[in-house]
Amino acid sequence: MNQPALSQHVVIVGGGFAGLHAAKRLGKAGCRVTLLDKRNFQLFQPLLYQVATGSLPPGDIAIPQRVVVRNYPSVRVIQATAYDLDPQARILKHEHGELSYDTLIVATGVKHSYFGKDQWKEFAPGLKTVEHAIQIRHKIFKAFELAEVTEDPIKRAQLMTFVIVGGGPTGVELAGAIGELAHKTMVKDFRAIDPRDAKVILVEGAKGVLPVYDESLRLAAKKSLEQLGVTVMTETMVEDISEGAVRIKRGDVSETIPTSTVLWAAGVTASAFGQIVADRTGAKRDRGGRVIVNADCAIPERDNIFVVGDLAKIVDATGRDVPGLAQGAMQAGQYVADLLLARANNKTIKSFKYRDMGSMAVIGMNHAVGDLKMFKVSGIIGWFLWAFVHVASLVGAEQRISVFMQWTWKYFTRRSGDRLITTNPTNTQRLRAERLDDGESKKSA
Repeated sequence: MNQPALSQHVVIVGGGFAGLHAAKRLGKAGCRVTLLDKRNFQLFQPLLYQVATGSLPPGDIAIPQRVVVRNYPSVRVIQATAYDLDPQARILKHEHGELSYDTLIVATGVKHSYFGKDQWKEFAPGLKTVEHAIQIRHKIFKAFELAEVTEDPIKRAQLMTFVIVGGGPTGVELAGAIGELAHKTMVKDFRAIDPRDAKVILVEGAKGVLPVYDESLRLAAKKSLEQLGVTVMTETMVEDISEGAVRIKRGDVSETIPTSTVLWAAGVTASAFGQIVADRTGAKRDRGGRVIVNADCAIPERDNIFVVGDLAKIVDATGRDVPGLAQGAMQAGQYVADLLLARANNKTIKSFKYRDMGSMAVIGMNHAVGDLKMFKVSGIIGWFLWAFVHVASLVGAEQRISVFMQWTWKYFTRRSGDRLITTNPTNTQRLRAERLDDGESKKSA
């Protein structure tokens, strides 16, 4: 039996995994939806590191939101940054005006956290946006180019040292990809330097990389990284990051590593709009800034305002904390849409229950580790499974075909597809990207 369309106006802030899945589900039912996002595309963040390391161009992991919802006439897309809301009047304020809503879904995600050391941001970019990926790609390949023309061996060594802070999936994948570039992809490409002389150092404060994974998978990941020439430093803390160096501490011993490239993959915090939502609605936030919501993803005592995705602190019906993964965001977005459709039918549905489909991390070509609940996998079988899952998860058919073709080409040739060094982002461009990442707008400045 077809569900009747909601007569209400649903406004969704954030067009990532959670927001876009909610919009599609509601749009399919003919609901009136306005999707508002600071960018006009949906980014497949799990493959962002491949843009940063030259394996894929940005267009292969991004698709315009208007394309995704083009078959749902009741869904409108607005590119704008939200900066405030009035829960009593049910009005959302954005840089181009205001939107009235009956139901609000907030899915603005997270940004990087430097744990109170925001001055490090200038020297250690993170990886959350296309702008970040292009900036990192520039830093990586420019370092090799400068090393090729540098006579000073000390300066050359500094240029060819890459430090990645954070041993979670993003850090492991970045380190593995850079190690593969240096030890396999670019081996024959330079004349004055040997890329295999590059030092790739992965710094992690815990006892092992991929801390939430099974021990056997952590050890397999570490072994694969070392085979790609990556130095893995666990139980190591970062004391300072400055231009040209990073200071680390292992036990009681501090060490300064000269480097021209430091990449940050150590932590995230809620977007700035999350604080605005909490302030205006009286919602509480956890230590990471996530908005604490009920098991149905609604803010307590605000049954028409929902928070989903990485921004939400959700304890599902089983008492489990929903992790900040793409699968959790998609499931929560779809759940809220189903809840609203059920309400339109005067029906009820059960509280949100997260379905854990497992997690995977890839380390260069031919190796990935995965905890898929029913079984654990590593090595080349894990890599093929990882590749299949990620190609299938891309939204657009064009993107799926393009990524499949490029990975196939790289698998047989060992050549990376997009190693172009474009113009280094200006300070103004970087500031704009950071403001977008922080959820700021010209009206809130």
